[in-house]
Amino acid sequence: MRLVSYNIHKGIGGRDRRYRIERVIEVIELENPDVFCLQEVAQHSRRARRQDQPRLLVDYFNAAAHLYQRNVHYLRGGYGNLLLSRWPLESHHQISLRFNGKKPRGAQLAVVETPEGPMRLVNWHLGLGESERHWQAQHLLEHPLFRESPDLPTWIAGDTNDWRNTLGDGPLASHGFRSATSPPSRYRTFPAWLALGSLDKAFHRGGIVVRHARVVATRLAKQASDHLPLVVDFHLEGGH
Repeated sequence: MRLVSYNIHKGIGGRDRRYRIERVIEVIELENPDVFCLQEVAQHSRRARRQDQPRLLVDYFNAAAHLYQRNVHYLRGGYGNLLLSRWPLESHHQISLRFNGKKPRGAQLAVVETPEGPMRLVNWHLGLGESERHWQAQHLLEHPLFRESPDLPTWIAGDTNDWRNTLGDGPLASHGFRSATSPPSRYRTFPAWLALGSLDKAFHRGGIVVRHARVVATRLAKQASDHLPLVVDFHLEGGH
C-alpha cells in the first residue's frame, strides 16, 4: 500500500508562482497512491482561479472516499486539508488545532477500510512556532476522538513545519509513534527547488511495516509546489 503526503501550495509553483494545478495532479498520478494526505488545497479562492480543488482532485483520481477540512477562510473561499482514499472510510472526524488566535490549523482523522484490515490515518498541517506545534501534537494525541481506537495501526502524516525535528522525539515518541522519515537529512522537502528542511513527515504506530519511504524530487515536482511530496510504501502486519 502507498501513502503520499503533499503540501500542494494551492497549485502555485514555488519558484515561478504560476497557478498550474495540472502539474500537481501529474506529480501525484505518477506515484499512484492508495491514500493521500494533502495540505493547502484551495476552494473557490481568487489565487486558484476560484476552482474547487477538492472536487477537482476527487473526480480526477476517482477516490472512493474523501474528506475536506477548510482551515483558512477568506471573504470568498479558502484552503485547508484534503484526505483521499482508494478505499471506503469506516469513520472520520476533523479537529481544530488553532492555537492562541494564530492562523487556523487542523487535523483529519479517518479509519480506512484497507484490503489488509482497518487502519487509522491522520492528515495534519501544523503551525510555525515550536511551542505551537508541540501544543497541537499534544492536543491531537490526547483528544477523545483520537483515543477512541488506540489499538488500530495508525499513520500521522503531513506538513509539520518542524525545522528542528523535535516532534519525533517529543510528544509523538511519548505516545508510541516512530518516524518513517528518519534521519531527516534523507527526507528534505522544503523549499522544493533546493530542499533544506525535512518539514513533511510521517509517523506510525501499531502493526505497520514500512517497506520504503522517499521524497519525490523530479523536475516536475520541483516546479509544481513549494514542497516536495513524501511517499511511503507499507503493509499492515499479517496483511501481506
